Amino acid sequence: MPSPWDKERAALAREHLSDATELFLVSRIALTAIAQQTRIANISAMKLLSVSVGVPREIEWHGKLVRTSIFKSPASGHVRALTLNLEGDEQSDLSVHGGVDKAVYAYPSEHYPIWREEVPDLDLAWGAFGENFTTEGLLEEAVHIGDRLRVGSAEFVITQPRMPCFKLGIRFGRPEMVKRFLRSGRTGFYLAVLEVGQVAAGDSIELLARDEHGVTVADIATLYSADATNQDLLRRVSELPALPLSWRDHFRKRLWDPDS
Repeated sequence: MPSPWDKERAALAREHLSDATELFLVSRIALTAIAQQTRIANISAMKLLSVSVGVPREIEWHGKLVRTSIFKSPASGHVRALTLNLEGDEQSDLSVHGGVDKAVYAYPSEHYPIWREEVPDLDLAWGAFGENFTTEGLLEEAVHIGDRLRVGSAEFVITQPRMPCFKLGIRFGRPEMVKRFLRSGRTGFYLAVLEVGQVAAGDSIELLARDEHGVTVADIATLYSADATNQDLLRRVSELPALPLSWRDHFRKRLWDPDS
């Protein structure tokens, strides 16, 4: 929560600010407080809105056939969450997709209205970004790498943000969507399956445990895209047990003094 304004500084500020400017500043403080309270509340009011799956298909792209599984459709009824994927879902290129640490991809439903406003001509139904889970109440700035969740009868752990490949551009017919997606910070995140079970649209999402290291999905995405000046955070994430080894190695190479 934002700290209350110091009375003396607020009084001096009001002497030099117009009524309109003062109202703007007060409104910004209030809106920031509401946003933070909303994020905290959402952690205890989380929900699975849609479960989507898809199988590989071949798409012609720039004169070549590309095999991709990014096209997902909502599944009806219960779907079994397995160690490597959801039942009925299949990754195409296992060298960069899938695996234990990327068994399920989750994307916050809160991002959809923003994308619809920014790119109004796109068809954005649930699953449009290739996600398996379209969620409510789980934002990148609020959830930690290593947080454990229960959905239906299955248990998951948050492992990493999504770094999109060129196939996101194929999905929307716009190559620039890859960079735009990454710059937006609206990356979503991957889940590993800790306990196999059944999930379905409408299931509540229970936070079982918060990772004690306190590194958010947004922290990782920002570090990936930014320079190496935040050495303290780089060192923390390079030693983060819940972060996959490939990510830790990547960040460790960006440390100025990795052995200190």
